[in-house]
Amino acid sequence: MRCPFCHNADSRVIDSREADEGATTRRRRSCPKCGRRFTTVEEAVLAVVKRSGVSEPFNRSKVVAGVRRACQGRPVDEDQLQKLAQQVEDAIRATGAAEVPSNEVGLAILRPLRELDEVAYLRFASVYRSFTSVADFEKEIAELKARQSQAAEPSGSVPSGSLADA
Repeated sequence: MRCPFCHNADSRVIDSREADEGATTRRRRSCPKCGRRFTTVEEAVLAVVKRSGVSEPFNRSKVVAGVRRACQGRPVDEDQLQKLAQQVEDAIRATGAAEVPSNEVGLAILRPLRELDEVAYLRFASVYRSFTSVADFEKEIAELKARQSQAAEPSGSVPSGSLADA
């Protein structure tokens, strides 16, 4: 690591600590040439590999923008979108991979979006999974209904206004 004061190409690590719940590493360094100390913050870069093979850094704002379109006209606020994007990033980072295919990002979006808003989930899934017919929608709705039935069995009721009523 280059010293920011004398630009010496070498420095010595004095202390290392995890920060931001392990997402970053703070290192206290010392320059052997000028003797000054400085701190560096290191963060693992998460890259997304697109279908074309191009790799680009993960961008949480792209997740929010894509989900925002699916949630247009739905009762979903900006805080919920930001929380969903954080969940997506956490899920992707939890894989431990430095590079993830873009389709894994899409899958990571679908899970929390289904919990957030079923209509937005259907919209997003229809584009992400390239629905080509009404049958594709019907199949997905049937799976949502089956999930609701399984979740509702212990309490014995299905929430009103849900897709189960459709």
